[in-house]
Amino acid sequence: MSAKKDDKPAEATTEAAPEQAPEAPAQQQQQQVKVNDTDVNASYANFCRVSSTPEELILDLGLNPQPLDPANTEINVGQRIILNHYTAKRLLSALSMALQRHEQAFGVLETDIRKRVVRQQT
Repeated sequence: MSAKKDDKPAEATTEAAPEQAPEAPAQQQQQQVKVNDTDVNASYANFCRVSSTPEELILDLGLNPQPLDPANTEINVGQRIILNHYTAKRLLSALSMALQRHEQAFGVLETDIRKRVVRQQT
């Protein structure tokens, strides 16, 4: 499922260390990064496979139509994201912080779907 966003470009704030001599104290400064998302295609994924090479980390994202029985299901990969390991580590940190904030606000996320399913008694 895809959706096109027609908003003006969003701005994101990232922190980056400026280029400094090795003996200078490490200081971080805020940089404004303009993100143009006018041609973005949004996709939903409830499946992720991670593989890697010595140079890259590969994320395959797709839709699992049978999350309770993944062994007998064919999953179509809709997106493949290829990152270098530095970018992957920054992504890991950003996702970790976002999930920590979410869990502080809404409670712990249970990743085992079998523990989340409420079975009705007949």
